[in-house]
Amino acid sequence: MPKIVDPGSRRTAVAEAVFRVVVTRGLAQASLRNVAAEAGLAIGSVRHYFTGSDEMIEFALEVFIERVSVRVLARVDDVRAAPSAEARRAAVEELLAELLPLDDERYTECVVWLAFADAARTSPRLQPLLRKLYDGTRMMIRKVLERSAASDNLAEGLDIAVEVERLGALIDGLLTDGVVQPDRMTPELSRAVLRAHLDSISRSAG
Repeated sequence: MPKIVDPGSRRTAVAEAVFRVVVTRGLAQASLRNVAAEAGLAIGSVRHYFTGSDEMIEFALEVFIERVSVRVLARVDDVRAAPSAEARRAAVEELLAELLPLDDERYTECVVWLAFADAARTSPRLQPLLRKLYDGTRMMIRKVLERSAASDNLAEGLDIAVEVERLGALIDGLLTDGVVQPDRMTPELSRAVLRAHLDSISRSAG
């Protein structure tokens, strides 16, 4: 009998191959041919699912956003379930740490994210997805800050709107430095910087 292939699984496997090509060779090398070779597929198989490299890259970015979102949302649940201000503070740190290149998996994701972000600057097809991820990150930060403020865990007079952007910019900077200067912005230093910032806006630190 012919082998039945789940289209969703095959398309996701192609997206995984896109990620590997991006990490080792750059997004510019993520052609149908190169990705097919990385995935161990005939190029005709890849063309069966994608009309061209633009559609393939767009799908890969969608897979990337979904993967990161699922993991981060699980951490949001931890923040909500925290039984005390101290536990909530620790849960917020772990949540934000999911966006930093602190291990091999997250480092790979951050490399891919930076490559997609750079490509989206000149790609009308990718810009809406980039905006979706950007807005989603800021919304998540706002929610955790508002929850902390409601539980008297943030310093008095903190401007939530400004702090959302400040914390978002900090995450973006740590992510970028951790990818382009990993010998200087080590996982340990990234953690320390993030923790120091969170301490600076907490009521106990004030």
